[in-house]
Amino acid sequence: MGLSLNQATVKALSLPAAIDACVAAGIGSIGVWRDRLAETGVAEAKRLLDQAGLRVSSLCRGGFFTADDALADNLLALDETAAIGADVLVLVSGGLPAGSKDLAGARARVADGIAALVPRARELGVRLGIEALHPMFCADRCVVSSLGEALALAERFPADTVGVIVDTYHHWWDAEAPALVRRAGERVFAYQISDWRVPLPADMLLGRAHVGDGSIDFRPLTDAVAAAGYAGDVEVEIFNAEIWAAPAAETISRVRAGFAAVLGELPQPQGKSSG
Repeated sequence: MGLSLNQATVKALSLPAAIDACVAAGIGSIGVWRDRLAETGVAEAKRLLDQAGLRVSSLCRGGFFTADDALADNLLALDETAAIGADVLVLVSGGLPAGSKDLAGARARVADGIAALVPRARELGVRLGIEALHPMFCADRCVVSSLGEALALAERFPADTVGVIVDTYHHWWDAEAPALVRRAGERVFAYQISDWRVPLPADMLLGRAHVGDGSIDFRPLTDAVAAAGYAGDVEVEIFNAEIWAAPAAETISRVRAGFAAVLGELPQPQGKSSG
């Protein structure tokens, strides 16, 4: 499993700058975010990615199915995923609709939303990865709150089209997670890692730390992902204001060191991009 740098980890960098940073650091894969993709433009982004020889481990994100414009936005996200050759479109379900307390209804809307995307996804050859977030985000960001729930939802659809995202930050606490990952098998579409920061900041969304700097034992989920047959890239995805404020080169050096400690050494950088 190779290292992929998720753009969220170096939030200040544009997509062209993040591509150059990956090349300079000898990182062969990148997880792209749609806001940065929009800044660059899909055609130019594809040109730069191809020129750099980078794989695109995922496009973040689709989903938010409880919003009124969800279908149109997700169809656009599918087109973008296919256009840049991303391995998977990450789906974050969205929270409760404004003013609603109908959790069951919101979850039903998520299932219906995914079902509406499957035909177009299959036409484009795009895979849909359902990401369950930690339960603390249920109200406002993701009503799919456990890996088991995400997998049960994925299993309603063809295994080559709908699967799950395994994320240590969201799933490390769940005693059932390793067994669920093994059950998922070929439905494991991506593996994302970061550590759990203690104490959590006031904004819990920013509670991630560099791999090895927090509370997570990465071995159980990593072993389970390997046992499931996943051999793709592993994204380091960190939301942390202090890390965002640090120089990108310093952050990427820490990313490489944490990845090597958990998943093995990487090849040394071979020089910088000229792009």
